[in-house]
Amino acid sequence: MDWLGDLDGEWVWVVIGIVLATAELVVPGYFLIWMAAAALATALIAAVTAVGIEIQLLSFAVFSVFSVAAAKNWLNSYPIESSDPLMNDRGGRLIGQGVIVTQPIESGEGRVRHGDSEWSARGPDAPVGTRLTVIGHDGTTLVVGPPKAPHIGSNSEIMP
Repeated sequence: MDWLGDLDGEWVWVVIGIVLATAELVVPGYFLIWMAAAALATALIAAVTAVGIEIQLLSFAVFSVFSVAAAKNWLNSYPIESSDPLMNDRGGRLIGQGVIVTQPIESGEGRVRHGDSEWSARGPDAPVGTRLTVIGHDGTTLVVGPPKAPHIGSNSEIMP
């Protein structure tokens, strides 16, 4: 294990930075990449100056805290917006869609069908075959209401 004592401090920090960056790729979370940046900054300090391991560890800790806090602040100020915010919200995607009652809604509870899926539903009492509209959801239970009235025409569509 004498070869370990022959390693230069900057190369150890470069390896730590690469390992942390690779770990970020394997387990993404926007956290380890900033620790990798701190390790690489510490490698730069170790390469430019002849500081001991204590100062290197201290600089890594300071860079880590600073970079993670700065990244958190930046991500809070500029959140990443999804091009499809309802991607993993199947019930949310159904809001405004029509459904058909498959088991009567009695005392506010029943089942409805949309496409090839059947959902538990809450809403006004309705017999089998009634067409309703999804107005919300609570987990996997759809909240349904009366169907939307068709818009054949309105005053805003009439041209002078």
